[in-house]
Amino acid sequence: MKTIFSLFLAVVLAGCAGTNETAAPAKPRLVVFFVVDGLPQRQVVDYRDQLAPDGFRRFLDRGAWFADAHYGHSLTATAPGHATMLTGAYPHRTGIIGNEWRNPDTGEAVYCTGDTSATYIGHKTEKLDGTSPKNLRAETVGDVLKRVDGRSKVIAISGKDRGAILPAGKTGVAYMYMAETGRFASTTHYMPAHPAWVKAFDESKPADRWFHKEWRPLLADPGAYAKSLPDNQKWYAKGGELPKRMGEELDKPGPKYYRELLATPFGDQLTLDFAAAAIAGEELGRDDSPDILSVSLSSHDYVNHAYSAESRLSHDHVLQLDRALALFFAELDRVVGKDAYVAVLTADHGFMPAPDHSLTLGRNAGRQSGAQALTRLNAALVKQFGEGNWAVGFSAYGLLLNRPLMAQRGVDRNAFGEAARTQLLTEPGFAHAYTRAEIESGSKAGAPYFDAVRKTWHPDRSADVQLVLKPYWSFTGGAPATHGSPYPYDTNVPILFYGPKWVKPGRVDARVEVVDIAPTLSGMLGVTPPPLSEGKALPLPR
Repeated sequence: MKTIFSLFLAVVLAGCAGTNETAAPAKPRLVVFFVVDGLPQRQVVDYRDQLAPDGFRRFLDRGAWFADAHYGHSLTATAPGHATMLTGAYPHRTGIIGNEWRNPDTGEAVYCTGDTSATYIGHKTEKLDGTSPKNLRAETVGDVLKRVDGRSKVIAISGKDRGAILPAGKTGVAYMYMAETGRFASTTHYMPAHPAWVKAFDESKPADRWFHKEWRPLLADPGAYAKSLPDNQKWYAKGGELPKRMGEELDKPGPKYYRELLATPFGDQLTLDFAAAAIAGEELGRDDSPDILSVSLSSHDYVNHAYSAESRLSHDHVLQLDRALALFFAELDRVVGKDAYVAVLTADHGFMPAPDHSLTLGRNAGRQSGAQALTRLNAALVKQFGEGNWAVGFSAYGLLLNRPLMAQRGVDRNAFGEAARTQLLTEPGFAHAYTRAEIESGSKAGAPYFDAVRKTWHPDRSADVQLVLKPYWSFTGGAPATHGSPYPYDTNVPILFYGPKWVKPGRVDARVEVVDIAPTLSGMLGVTPPPLSEGKALPLPR
């Protein structure tokens, strides 16, 4: 009888073990976190039928696709987006309120990842040009993971310094593309010298292989690009036509050529090649201590700024990147193993249709002059408060007031903010303006985009009056097309998950936010979400 009972118990326990394994699969050995800089969700939707089976469609057909994913903050730019993704926190907690800003007390310029104490390894570092995560005030998923398991590695790679440094967090390692040399480098914040695999990659001069090569449209049929604007629109930046020859006027590769690569599919291909070298060189995903590899692909943003997301060049860039991703996935499957990793893909922001194009469609669009707005504002403030340079400039879509002068004259800050807001809203391009007092008190809760502005606003770093441009409006003096608003064309980005062991396929139409990525990945990795995370686990398909 005892023997029969023991056998019965063993069978029951074995069944329970199988159930637990199904409910909670082992942690992925590697998380590959892709960021496509400046990729709006609409481009994934519009070009889906032209995508290859193993690029974006690996996510769309065999993974989880969140079709209504948004940023919740108002200033949708590269640095705030990259800081939000893996911290799960909005800029009001990360402290990264823009790509750059000015100290509201002193007016001093601050770059998001600037650190004068750090220098680039193997490269000349101009004064004030060093970088590190010093300004980031929140931990990432990788920071928590490394605290739990010291053997885990966190590596971040990008064509831009901020695209690598911010996802790497406080304890990861960042490598960024150096446009002067066509190489990748880290800074002395992370290490005194590069490891052998980085030296070997750089010494092979991989960027040179596209010199005098052409960026040609992937699809031969011109009708395949019918959804996009033809080449050479009058408002495009220089070089708005395909095919495009790299280093056209040069005899040999140099800084001009290396910078040119960034605004082509070859820039992203080079970044993916370096990411593959990192997987091999650091032996990522080889043991049971999970690793994180963040790969931020910067080239799409450069293409969209120069020609807009509606251009044929942008359309083709998505297709070229799609094929490059398919090749990278094949390498991941081979080196790490098909069932050993989770891949995630998102964007740091979307993209606004270029004002020039919007005007042809009958939209109320245009460009607001910051300089003219400042001149008119100061004239109005002088009439009300007396002589003085009361408004000193703009910072991260906010107005900087002359705080020392206000203190000297005994001007009430709240009354002054109200007066400034009233004048600013007479400008053609501004839709909303919120004062420091309103943001701190929350008194405008429910007002248009007020919640998004509050999530962007940091008490130590943000200006005294926060501004929201009208839809389809941008500031003068910038690129032909841009981003930075709280409107859906800028906030709606793809969130895509793939990993057969952890993610069932399916489309999710519920509205989610980018801050939800961090707690979702934390759950898969078996760690708590980052301390300042504000998101919740994504509703993955079941």
